[in-house]
Amino acid sequence: MAMGAGKSGYMLRGVLVASVLASAASYATQDAPTLERAVHRYLNVRISPDAAFFAAIEGDSPQGGYWPDLRDLVIRRVADGSERRIPLPCGRVSQCWPGSIAWRPDGKLLAFSLRTPGSHAYTLYTVTPQSGDLNKLLEFNGTLTDLRYGRDGALAVLATENARKEVGATEAGAAVAGDLDAPPPEQRIAVIEGGQLHWASPPGLFAYEYDWRPDSGGFVATAAPEDGDNNWWIAKIYAFARGDGAGRVLYEPASPRQQIAEPRISPDGRTVAFIGGIMSDFGSTGGDVFTIPLSGGAATNLTPDMKASATALVWSCNGTLQAQLLAGDRHQLVDLDTGARATPPKSLWSGADTVARISATSCPTGIVAVSHESFTSPPEIEVGRPGQWHDLTRANASLSAPMKVTSLTWVNEGFEEQGWLLTPVRPGTNMPLVTIIHGGPASAAVPSFAEPSVQSALLARGWAVFRPNPRGSFGQGERFAAANVRDLGHGDLRDVLAGIDAAERAASIDEARLGVTGGSYGGFMSMFAITQTQRFKAAVAAAGISNWQSYYGENGIDGWLLPYFGATVYDDPEIYARSSAVNFIRSAHTPTFAYVGERDIECPASQTVEFWHAMKSVGAPSSIMIYPGEGHRLREPVHAEDALRRTLDWFDRYLR
Repeated sequence: MAMGAGKSGYMLRGVLVASVLASAASYATQDAPTLERAVHRYLNVRISPDAAFFAAIEGDSPQGGYWPDLRDLVIRRVADGSERRIPLPCGRVSQCWPGSIAWRPDGKLLAFSLRTPGSHAYTLYTVTPQSGDLNKLLEFNGTLTDLRYGRDGALAVLATENARKEVGATEAGAAVAGDLDAPPPEQRIAVIEGGQLHWASPPGLFAYEYDWRPDSGGFVATAAPEDGDNNWWIAKIYAFARGDGAGRVLYEPASPRQQIAEPRISPDGRTVAFIGGIMSDFGSTGGDVFTIPLSGGAATNLTPDMKASATALVWSCNGTLQAQLLAGDRHQLVDLDTGARATPPKSLWSGADTVARISATSCPTGIVAVSHESFTSPPEIEVGRPGQWHDLTRANASLSAPMKVTSLTWVNEGFEEQGWLLTPVRPGTNMPLVTIIHGGPASAAVPSFAEPSVQSALLARGWAVFRPNPRGSFGQGERFAAANVRDLGHGDLRDVLAGIDAAERAASIDEARLGVTGGSYGGFMSMFAITQTQRFKAAVAAAGISNWQSYYGENGIDGWLLPYFGATVYDDPEIYARSSAVNFIRSAHTPTFAYVGERDIECPASQTVEFWHAMKSVGAPSSIMIYPGEGHRLREPVHAEDALRRTLDWFDRYLR
């Protein structure tokens, strides 16, 4: 029986994968949103320590997607914005991607990693900003990320030797074959000296984020044993000596519901700051701000009961700790008093724009460089002291996204909640409304320039779009972020439905033409919602989860489930069954299109196939697409465009 089922599964996947490119071609003639030119994206921005230059990895988004397929390394002068594009040794071709960048402390050299197209091999280079001259430092059979210079000019990096995939659970997984019990490749801290890589953290630990000690004598890092994709949720903070790699635990979370991120050492070397809170994904950071002595001791929560989520940390030139916050519908940059618990933060800036993570401050000027964007304004880089910054790029000056943006607030079951209602500039009457539920669940819908996208296409049709932040989201503090624990799909869905009621009070919405979509957690919510309510007349689920019980044994990151379900599926199967769409599938009547990447390890394709199979079994209209070679995010432009066109066609068919 097991063997037969396995063969059937492979045959099904083969048919779907083989047909995708032909299907994409057949969709090429249908209407989809277009712009006069592509949106220029800034993926990585670093200002030099002397504030003379800033560097950025950048490129144009493909039609229907976000991640640029062609990427440049550009260095600009802060004084006038004049730019130098650095010619890359592998040329300007797909997957010849510069990645991490770091300035030497004197500002005279920029180091960067470069991916070899078609492989998981990387090379390190330095470039002189004035001349653009390149110097090769190291060729490495594996991945190189998160470059950081110490004060003594030594270059450190996170390195994974003989990597079988790119780092991160959202990247396409390696083929599931061979000895699955074999030790997985480990990402370790390394220092580059004399053209050689010297390990600075021990084997047996996978390092996620790190920071140099100011004396360049070692590091602090978040790390966990064994499988790096799966074990971030149990990571601890370690201190490592540079010479022997010996590690000691500085901080271990007291609860499975606390993950840690952003370890940052103070300029005097005495204090380690970090963000702690319930987080569902590495890289999607939110929580309270903590400090702990580097010498050891108890951690102090600087922001207990804060009705906001800290998303990034940086130490300023004068040694104060600065935090970026999401507070409701506002992004903020604040100073925190590290010497007094629960002292109200001092606001340095607050705005409706979304500002990317500030990675460094040039000293002694205090100048930072950061990209920013909103629903209506495309991304640009701004430079200056916090709250006094100004745009220094105009790559997207001719682009705009005309719409009316309303920050909605509502109260449901004791929670004060927020979301975004987007309508055409001149809203019509009886508009269809499509709700887009964010991923996570520990994340948030924030202002972003999503062009071209499902959002912009629906607005161009005269429809409305709702982007809610239900319980479990960032932006309202830790109690709110943890409020969906052991309740996924229930209280959070009631929050979404209450938000739709608020949208209907704020605009002329046709209750008979409601749609829902989302990816990852949003894909799960789309699948689950149509089994709990008949309000939605069409749904699109991207990389969703249909059966938490089977999902537990299929995915590559089951470590994230313990904080949210409180037990393994083997110890408490009922709590997993309670949130599984397939267990309520006989109540599903809403036409649903579902798609996913073939090598998604976060939300495996088998979950989408199981959902599609269940929908077919009960006679509900459904469609499925599995994109070959893709991971949790669609990277190939042809796949992103195809998914966009199919999504729009589905909503047009059932909501027009």
